[in-house]
Amino acid sequence: VCTQQELLPCKFFPETLLFQLLGLSIATLSTVTHYGLHFTLISNVSLDSNAYRVIHHTAFYFGICLSMTLILAALLSSAATVRESQFLTAMGFLCFALAFCGLIPAACWRYTHSTEVEDSMMDVYDFVYEEVRRNTSSFRRHELTAIHEAFQCCGKHSPFGDTAIVENKTCPPGQVHDEGQDCLQEIQDFLKKHMDFVFSLLGIAIGFTVYGMILTSFLWFSIHFSSNLYRKGKYILR
Repeated sequence: VCTQQELLPCKFFPETLLFQLLGLSIATLSTVTHYGLHFTLISNVSLDSNAYRVIHHTAFYFGICLSMTLILAALLSSAATVRESQFLTAMGFLCFALAFCGLIPAACWRYTHSTEVEDSMMDVYDFVYEEVRRNTSSFRRHELTAIHEAFQCCGKHSPFGDTAIVENKTCPPGQVHDEGQDCLQEIQDFLKKHMDFVFSLLGIAIGFTVYGMILTSFLWFSIHFSSNLYRKGKYILR
């Protein structure tokens, strides 16, 4: 049960908790994407001319900054409701606005470059596979074997002739190419599922940041008008 003085903190506490959980979810997803086995393997193998490594690091730092901004906005909103501070409420609104300004370009980039991540990741696999097929160096062969084991796939359909020698040396034990997954298709399917999840989380974050801006605006006006009502009708004798 909330008293009249504690009405604002009790009313806004569940929303601020949701914002903190959203920030933690984005931070968790960014960490998994950056340090996950599938992504680190491709990032370590990719060349400087390939765009995947830049996308890989940019997505991680963007996700961490976004999660910190949302958590900070939630903490400022909580402190603003407890202290009924207009300054803290304005700072919370600014954090939500910054998060919104970062989320919109990210969502637009994902929409306009829908296949860039998949293409760059498959280009890395193509490069490693062709290096092993032409040269059969032990270094590249170990990298290709690690990719096959991580994605549980075996080789690809190549127009350059027989690839059985490469696949016999690099595919997981007991897996035959004809019965296994084509790695290019497997990589594409894996990334499509992952990027759909990321895009869904971006949409949820955009909705919550808009809600956060509306919430902090309402809180600011509530504190402002409550403060004016407290002073109404009071006089000071001099």
